[in-house]
Parts: sequence; C-alpha cells; structure tokens
Amino acid sequence: MILCRRIDSPVGPLMLAADDAGLRHIEFRDNRHPADRADWHGGEHPVLQAAATQLREYFDGQRRDFELPLAPQGTEFQLQVWHELARIPFGETISYAQLARRIGNPAGTRAVGAANGRNPLPIVLPCHRVIGADGGLTGFGGGLPTKEFLLRLEGALPAEQAGLF
Repeated sequence: MILCRRIDSPVGPLMLAADDAGLRHIEFRDNRHPADRADWHGGEHPVLQAAATQLREYFDGQRRDFELPLAPQGTEFQLQVWHELARIPFGETISYAQLARRIGNPAGTRAVGAANGRNPLPIVLPCHRVIGADGGLTGFGGGLPTKEFLLRLEGALPAEQAGLF
C-alpha cells in the first residue's frame, strides 16, 4: 500500500508518497506528469516522516544530501538517468548532453531529457540541476520559477541569470 501526505514548502505544497520499499513520489501542485494515485492512501509512514524532515532541512539551508530509501518506478533507461541525477553535486549544474554522455549514450540527449522530465522524485533526485547547453533554464515538472528557486537556494544560478521569472 502506498501512503501519502502533503507538506508545505517554499515552492508550494508537495505530495509525498511511499511504501515499505521507500519513497516513490514527490509531486508539485501542478505536476507535468502526475502519478496514478488510485492506490494511494493518506497516512503516515517512517519514510514519509523522514522525507518531510529532510525536505524541510533542505529548504532551510541545513541539508545538501538526502538519506532516504528511494523506490522510483520506471523503465531501465529512466532508472539509469535518475540514478545519475543523484550524482550531480549540490550547487552544480550539468547540461542534458553531459547527462547523456555520463550514462554512455551521447546521442541520447532528447531521451535523457524525456526521462528527466518524468523523474518521480524531484528535488531528492535533482533534475533541477540539469540545464540547457547554453546555460538556460529549460523544462521542469514543477515549472521554471520553481527550478530557478531551487538553483538559487543551492547557489547554482549565476547572478546574470537571477530573476528570470
């Protein structure tokens, strides 16, 4: 059974979902690719409690890395991309092309972008740290203003790009 709870954050409400395997979803209010919530039930779970605490610490500037059991569901390719997202350090960004090269698929920039866009665990698997080759902010399931906020929070947004939205 997947349990869920809503938490408030500086980027709006977030819906967290987990089961005994780990954290399954973090969804923004207006998520581009919402999960099927048919099997979700409101409730508490130790993973949900830990995720809520660690996200609060992240937004308060007290946490750079998450220590949670993760259980995203996706294709083998998506899982490979999402695993690589976890390796992008706090406060740094890479391009979609760099991400494609890191997973050994240098011609797969578009496919990497699509997998990045379906990341079920944004913030924890930091898809917001992937930007356009020209340094521009492109695509984000939580919206570009949220992406800008997260990159500013981490100190990764160059000053000349601040205030884009």
